Amino acid sequence: MSTLGIVTPKAMHFASPLALQSGASIADYTLVYETYGTLNADHSNAVLVCHALNASHHVAGIHIDAEGRKTTGWWDNMVGPGKPLDTDHFFVIGVNNLGSCFGSTGPMHNNPATGKPYGASFPVVTVDDWVHAQARLADALGIEQLAAVMGGSLGGMQAMAWSMLYPERIRHCIVVASTPRLSAQNIAFNDVARQAILTDPDYHSGDYYAHGVVPRNGLRVARMVGHITYLSDDDMAEKFGRELRSGAYQFGYGIDFEIESYLRYQGDKFSEYFDANTYLLITKALDYFDPAREYGGDLTRALAGTKADFLLVSFSTDWRFAPERSREMVTALVNNRRRVTYAEIDAPHGHDAFLLDDERYMNVVRSYYHKVRRDLALNAAAARAMTSETA
Repeated sequence: MSTLGIVTPKAMHFASPLALQSGASIADYTLVYETYGTLNADHSNAVLVCHALNASHHVAGIHIDAEGRKTTGWWDNMVGPGKPLDTDHFFVIGVNNLGSCFGSTGPMHNNPATGKPYGASFPVVTVDDWVHAQARLADALGIEQLAAVMGGSLGGMQAMAWSMLYPERIRHCIVVASTPRLSAQNIAFNDVARQAILTDPDYHSGDYYAHGVVPRNGLRVARMVGHITYLSDDDMAEKFGRELRSGAYQFGYGIDFEIESYLRYQGDKFSEYFDANTYLLITKALDYFDPAREYGGDLTRALAGTKADFLLVSFSTDWRFAPERSREMVTALVNNRRRVTYAEIDAPHGHDAFLLDDERYMNVVRSYYHKVRRDLALNAAAARAMTSETA
């Protein structure tokens, strides 16, 4: 397998307002995106990859910033030549969502109406809002129907939303380590993380940009809380156990255990690159996603309008988005007589398993994309035959 090499992000501006689920709207916004592979003649081989909470449009390949630092795409093991999502056959699109802090219009950008950063006044966005914005980008790229929409975690929610909001525009829906709604426990974790940010003295009601500060302590704690939920107990035990950093108790409130050192490192790193207002927005979008809510909690009814084929993947030790939630989606889809492939991978890595190189997981995805390619070939042959008959 080879790498995509150096990739360059692109930007597309949208002047017309986008109506949001909250009743607000946003105009004059920009979406940053990357593409890999080649769009075929009939524009039928496009795959949209949706990102999770702290990821971006940089799905694969290597990006070099203005200071010469290299960053590898967050799903580079999944996307590229010869990889499960093979860019020798598919045209892959990664989009940075509205409200993010990696280039697309978000809280740190200037509000055209005021000339000042949006800050906390940036409208609350939802998974549905992101999907509508992504559909506009697909329109601009001349793509009427996507071969597949794929995502893990929060990205999986977006893929599922695509199948409901645009059933005619998606042929395959690939949902990895995701859920049809957050549990009360998940909402609770998100709120603790948000409170850490909101109560940081440097938050300044969301206008910390004007004060030249960052609510780093809040971001650190938010990341530490979140990171605990991404790992399984077994994975933590294997990596860190009760190992002491210095080999002895320090009898203070600094770092004694290796797990403490690891979490603080993750928190410090996160606070250097992520925006606090973006964190608030994205965790709210997670909380609000619940397509069955409008149907009295009946997920089967919520998914009745879907037309895509589906692949769902879950991981045995993912207690944040447990396999039970994926099975719930599978049952609802089967109830609607959709074609569904489901894989439950026995892996020790918790929620983060969807980003890792488990051979069984990668082979499931690779096999499914072979199916997507076969479907594309059959559809192309049918279209040629119809053209010949008409002629």
